[in-house]
Amino acid sequence: MKINIYNTLTKKKEEFKPINEGRVCLYSCGPTVYYFAHIGNLRAYLFMDNLRRVLKYNGYELKHVMNITDVGHLVSDADEGEDKMMKAARLEQKDPFAIADFYKDAFLKDMGKLNIDMPEIIARATEHIKCMEDYVKQIIANGYTYETEDTIYFDTSKLEKYGLLSNKDVREDDVEARIDEDPNKKHHTDFALWIKAPENHLMKWDTFWGKCYPGWHLECSAMGHKYLGEEFDIHTGGVDHIPVHHENEIAQGKGFCGKMPAHYWMHVEFLQVNGGKMSKSLGNLYTLDDLKEKGYEPYVYRMFNFSSHYRKKINFTFEAMDSAKTALARLREGYLKHKDGNENIDDKIISEYKQKFLEAINDDLNMPVAMSVVWDVVKNPTKSKKLADLILKFDEVLGFDLKNYKQEEVTLPEEVKLLIETRNIARANKDWAESDRIRDELINMGYTVKDSKEGTVVVKN
Repeated sequence: MKINIYNTLTKKKEEFKPINEGRVCLYSCGPTVYYFAHIGNLRAYLFMDNLRRVLKYNGYELKHVMNITDVGHLVSDADEGEDKMMKAARLEQKDPFAIADFYKDAFLKDMGKLNIDMPEIIARATEHIKCMEDYVKQIIANGYTYETEDTIYFDTSKLEKYGLLSNKDVREDDVEARIDEDPNKKHHTDFALWIKAPENHLMKWDTFWGKCYPGWHLECSAMGHKYLGEEFDIHTGGVDHIPVHHENEIAQGKGFCGKMPAHYWMHVEFLQVNGGKMSKSLGNLYTLDDLKEKGYEPYVYRMFNFSSHYRKKINFTFEAMDSAKTALARLREGYLKHKDGNENIDDKIISEYKQKFLEAINDDLNMPVAMSVVWDVVKNPTKSKKLADLILKFDEVLGFDLKNYKQEEVTLPEEVKLLIETRNIARANKDWAESDRIRDELINMGYTVKDSKEGTVVVKN
């Protein structure tokens, strides 16, 4: 079955056609490892994971590269401000390489907590300096650069068009928009490829131009070329990458070999918190550990992200997380009920569920619709092992690791026992609304409720 994805390059949904049949090469912009990843960052990697799982569900073999930015990323996406790694090193009074190692490990642990299907190749920028140097040399040889006293810039005026993703125009008279830190910079859209390191700069390497460090945009182009070639299938990132970083990757690809690096560009929208932006000043830069302290396991955040399409903004609230927590418990409970069931179900019904789920995920990763199919399966009154197996098949895309989920009985607090007793009375009286209300209350308290022939079983999540 064909897959349709939205291509930022063409501004429309297109049928996905890989360069090589049965194989997909893709590149994802990874983290800048100067601090802990917050939930806004993590949405991008859950999207990346979702794309990987959908492609694999459709039978594709993947070669996927993700970078780890541990040098060169300035506090602005343009050529402004301080290097993020250097700033973190200064604030924490640590070596920048030690900073990078610590936060890289923390990031990878978060990926594990979310059960993210990791790329085949994870490439650190600091381990690819020679690769970037060679890439720059070729761009210079092709005539796309100029030098100032301390920087080799990419000359965007040499391109037929700059701004293919965001429809920018290169205007020679746009003097006010120029970056005034380097008066020798010719145009505001020009960007740094190679930078001479000041004497006190800690991250620098011996290169053809002296002791230097790379511009941030360079690493993705150089490593993408090293591992995937001049052209590959899909490039992913956040919408914030569109106007600068990804435009500059395209420019570098054109300057290096005259080709568009990726055929499809996919971008995930922002996560908002209570309808607004995240910021340290507002105290809403939540990490997975922050959510855990508030009673939400990482899979709850994974479930929360399935409530919205990746190309739409998603609004984080703790009320929404409570709903996701309830949904996760119901999914697990529903799976176990089917797993313990012994009723038969028509294979035609199974096939219909499979088709609807496949149509949803192949329609530009429409996870809200896909989840509606999952809920139809969970709520099916026929309790069948075939439906449990189907849920496990869907979980190849959902990523909740249901096959390894086990409930453990615990000693229950008196408050919980009283709620169970009250719920049993409601069920005996066929007051299903009250029964469901108490079940949801128990779920929000961190318990999973399972009704069986032997009675009600409640376990701590």
